[in-house]
Amino acid sequence: MSEQQKEKVEQQRQPGEEQISFYRISFRAQGQEFTASSELSDLKAREVVMVKTDHGTEPAILISRAPCCHGCGMKRHATYVLSRRANQEEIGRYANITSWEATAFLVCKALIEQHKLSMRLVRAERYFNGSKIVFYFTANNRIDFRDLVKDLVLEFHTRVEMRQVGVRHETKMIGGLGTCGRELCCSVFMDEFDSVSIKMAKEQDLPLNPAKISGVCNRLLCCLTYEYSTYRRERKGMPKTGKRIRIGEEVFLVKRQNPLQQTIQVSDSQGETHLLTKEQWQTCEPVKVEESGKKEKK
Repeated sequence: MSEQQKEKVEQQRQPGEEQISFYRISFRAQGQEFTASSELSDLKAREVVMVKTDHGTEPAILISRAPCCHGCGMKRHATYVLSRRANQEEIGRYANITSWEATAFLVCKALIEQHKLSMRLVRAERYFNGSKIVFYFTANNRIDFRDLVKDLVLEFHTRVEMRQVGVRHETKMIGGLGTCGRELCCSVFMDEFDSVSIKMAKEQDLPLNPAKISGVCNRLLCCLTYEYSTYRRERKGMPKTGKRIRIGEEVFLVKRQNPLQQTIQVSDSQGETHLLTKEQWQTCEPVKVEESGKKEKK
């Protein structure tokens, strides 16, 4: 933001209005990023900060400053509230939490094999205050893990929670690269999973090949939802595929729609293919089934 823009923002801010800054944070190295608001305006990247969560204050790494909406007439919302910088003792404890969770993961995995449970361990997360450890796992059926929990409590001397997740949440936690070559959307910015259907792929004229429209989790790609509403909106008013239309004295069969270009591919009575622009097909008239049948008999 330039100096002139900063001055303009300060002028537009009402007297007595509290200045709130926004930052991008991550609770674990290379983990999902979130937006946090704070009254502190001088924080820098890579600093360890303390963030308010529903189970207490947790440390996080500050990634960068988030875009500000002051003076644009919009109210910015943040997922978390950043309360303060971490002190040296908290920074030291936070530096060891990743290795501690890795050890807890290996211990739990060994106990799962010992109890011969049909479950796949995904991740271990420890609350910063040590009050609880959460183990995430996937399984095809319900698992009786009561004996496993007893052993884990004896091992770590704290509360233990076993949380079953689906394959989409497992992929979100592990992360990776999608077919587009970028990081998985679920690992980067998605907070919730929207329902995805094969109808969305059909609406966008995508090949109904499971290998091409499925993600790393072997479920339909979440990005199918991104442009679905746009395709539906652009298709409204366009002649439908398989219908016959009349432009002047000529009758055409609609073979394909191109919603984003607002063009349609048609074939005439001689079987030749044409591409009609919006200006051309807007003046068309639908051909009734009875009228089309009479013409074919002739």
